Amino acid sequence: MPIKPELRGFYPLDWPQLSQSIRFRRARGRCEHCGRAHGQIVCHLGDGRWFDAELGRWRDTKGRKIRTNLPAPEDLPPEIPALFTRVFLACAHLDHDVGNNAAANLAALCQRCHMIHDRPHHLTRRRITYLMRRAVGDLFMGIYR
Repeated sequence: MPIKPELRGFYPLDWPQLSQSIRFRRARGRCEHCGRAHGQIVCHLGDGRWFDAELGRWRDTKGRKIRTNLPAPEDLPPEIPALFTRVFLACAHLDHDVGNNAAANLAALCQRCHMIHDRPHHLTRRRITYLMRRAVGDLFMGIYR
């Protein structure tokens, strides 16, 4: 994910190298939560189940093998909508503190796992933004936007 300009100063100068080390050296190019491989095009069903082409098995949201009677993606019936997504790994701060760059606080996550991990933080930030807009609207008797 791109770094916001106002947060750039919190990241160390060697952030690209640190991020690459976490994503490709420690995690070996796979998401540390679900196991999806970086750069791979993955077939998924939209509910978290995805097909691991290396093993030829369906996996759940946490990367565990699941027993299912679903065939391989190329043999899925037309009534089951299969989606295809290219996986990109990002280096995520587990405690949402961009100043804490300890290796234990960083994780290599695919875009899906990263969004799931950040969801509570994003909801909190959204609520704060809405409250600030209302406060400014109340202050200047303007329209809430």
